[in-house]
Amino acid sequence: MDLKEVMDYLESKGSEQTRKIYRNHGAPNNFYGVKVGDLKPIQKKEKNNQALALELYSTGNSDAQYLAGLIADPKAFSKEEFKQWALEAGWYMVSEYAVAWNLAESPLCMDICKEWINSNDEKLQECAWAALGAYLGYAKNEEIDLAFHKGLIQRIEKEIHQAGNRTKYCMNGYVIALGGAFPELTEECKSVGDRIGKVEVFMGNTSCKVPVIRPYLENMEKRGRIGKKKKTAKC
Repeated sequence: MDLKEVMDYLESKGSEQTRKIYRNHGAPNNFYGVKVGDLKPIQKKEKNNQALALELYSTGNSDAQYLAGLIADPKAFSKEEFKQWALEAGWYMVSEYAVAWNLAESPLCMDICKEWINSNDEKLQECAWAALGAYLGYAKNEEIDLAFHKGLIQRIEKEIHQAGNRTKYCMNGYVIALGGAFPELTEECKSVGDRIGKVEVFMGNTSCKVPVIRPYLENMEKRGRIGKKKKTAKC
């Protein structure tokens, strides 16, 4: 498929009901309102089509940007392209999922995330924390620098309540991801969650809430999900 064919398809699948939901979550005006399920046929057909992904993302249309993340080849990005995507993301559904998933699966992931979590730009911060959480969810534990990540949860405990709105959300999710990835850190992450307490994040005109770390990890334990890994970061 070429760019026009895909954009025509996206426009045909947009609905006012989905647009309303996305607006309530903070989506900008440039989108059609396409359900994620309607993106799956193109994802299957155009998987790892990096050229088309770059074209779609450059439109600035949120539906196209999210689809771009689904069909992109994580290993084909340069550091500069990742930064461009993170800065041009229309809203968190793009930055914390479409961009972060690709960064998580990239060989550049850790180098970029180590830089971005120290950035003054909140878009880079939130994308990096989201990518780190996604990375923990699928990377093999023997490939993960455990000492580095243990240091990050200490940092989060000190900094989370002063962080930017969506950065706080992603930091909170990162602690859950770490406790879920490493059984030996589950109790420590629960305790950190207790000390962090309630994380206040503006969630738009929605009833969505920030997951509470201890109950979330306890639920994972009940379901036997601690230590389980996904095949890919992308959903």
